[in-house]
Amino acid sequence: MMNEEQIQSLHNDGVVVDQDGEKVGKVGQVYLEDSTGEPAWVTVKTGLFGTSESFVPLQGATVQDQEVRVPYTKDQVKDAPRVEEDGHISVQEERELFSYYGGRDGQKNANNGAPATRDQEDTRTGTTSRTDTGTGMTDRTDTAAGADGTGRGTYDTDSDASMVRSEEQLNVGTEKVTTGKARLRKYVVTEHVTKTVPVQREEVRIEREPLDKQDRDRLSGADLAEDEQEVTLTEDQVVVDKETVPVEEVRLDTDTVTEEQQVSDEVRKEQIDTDLPDQHRNH
Repeated sequence: MMNEEQIQSLHNDGVVVDQDGEKVGKVGQVYLEDSTGEPAWVTVKTGLFGTSESFVPLQGATVQDQEVRVPYTKDQVKDAPRVEEDGHISVQEERELFSYYGGRDGQKNANNGAPATRDQEDTRTGTTSRTDTGTGMTDRTDTAAGADGTGRGTYDTDSDASMVRSEEQLNVGTEKVTTGKARLRKYVVTEHVTKTVPVQREEVRIEREPLDKQDRDRLSGADLAEDEQEVTLTEDQVVVDKETVPVEEVRLDTDTVTEEQQVSDEVRKEQIDTDLPDQHRNH
């Protein structure tokens, strides 16, 4: 009889192997007899990704660490009658399972695992329930709940014939980052400027004009004498002056330019494949 520690160990990555030591699949649940509390059945996940579960009786099985060795072949376990996931095992379902595996003594039939006939009625009155995966505690089913007096704990979600496929999606957005600063700075430079300016000056020019007869008659009789006349001469002189005047206003402004960039990255996604029996492959 398995103890609670062994049952908990099986729920944590336990495996079922056949009579030849070949792995059949992972342990799904361990079911206990309600009347005695002893382990009665173990479910094993078979098929691709463990999408199917088969019931195997624990009578005649041995447990070592996280491995349950059952006295049946791998094909026998995979081909065992399927029990509907309705939350209960009826008397008829258990009868079919016991008959298939060769009776309640856990021995194989002489015809190498083919279903055998079981004429006698099963007088067992206890119920069978699974141990909870998280705690190892027994989830009892009320014998009054079913007319047949035999029950089974509810399957966990791992035994549903469905799975969720997930994939990564690439979400691309933008954010503003600082790329640099632009500033205005004013400084003084000196440059040489040359300009041409017109200037004027006065020069003395001597002009001689003969006197006509009338002027000679008017000036005749005058004594000789000394005389002096003066003329003021002028000229333009260049005067340089400087003044500061505003000439232009310079400011900084920004323009927004839109362009397109391609972003590439790797994303992962899950693929789901099926492993179907040969008779269902073309349907």
